[in-house]
Amino acid sequence: MKRNLQEELTHIRIMMERSTRFLSLSGWAGIMAGIYASIGAYYARKLIYNSASIEIYFDIKDGSMSKGLLYLLAIATGVFLLSMATALYTCSRTAKKSGEKLFTPAALKMLYNMAIPFITGGVLSIILILKGLMGLVAPITLIFYGLSLVIASHYTYRNIKVLGILEVALGLLAACYQGYGLFFWTLGFGVLHILYGTLMYLKYKQ
Repeated sequence: MKRNLQEELTHIRIMMERSTRFLSLSGWAGIMAGIYASIGAYYARKLIYNSASIEIYFDIKDGSMSKGLLYLLAIATGVFLLSMATALYTCSRTAKKSGEKLFTPAALKMLYNMAIPFITGGVLSIILILKGLMGLVAPITLIFYGLSLVIASHYTYRNIKVLGILEVALGLLAACYQGYGLFFWTLGFGVLHILYGTLMYLKYKQ
């Protein structure tokens, strides 16, 4: 009787959490995002450091953009799109296995609140690129992405807040050492995502 009561209370708690939190996040999404970011960083580094003639600039007077900058933006866009597509696919599979819809009210609320710092950081990064302040792009993207994760932790797994704080910390370090932006970017979007995704998969795979 006592065991049945405990099982009922556990079931009620889970149902209440699912009604207020988005619990279909997949550890594989984090792992794959980290792999995509690491591959993108590898090619970006190869582009920058293995070519003596590479130029990275945007001329605000005539709106011209160097091929080097165009290639870097293409790499970043590719990493972002692949990460989003993988997250959508893995989360939809997780939701389907648990018999739930992907875009629940909790999921929509999480996305809406995450979008504010996420889009702000993206727009600010574009402004910095147009102003030629490339050294600040890595810190800004890490900091605002970390802040969006901290906000997301209120609507999904709470431990994602730790990842967000680490991303912000790396962004602040990247601001202090601007010449190593790609290194911190790889740590934040690559290594941390792989580690967090692995831990998340091992913890919630059942």
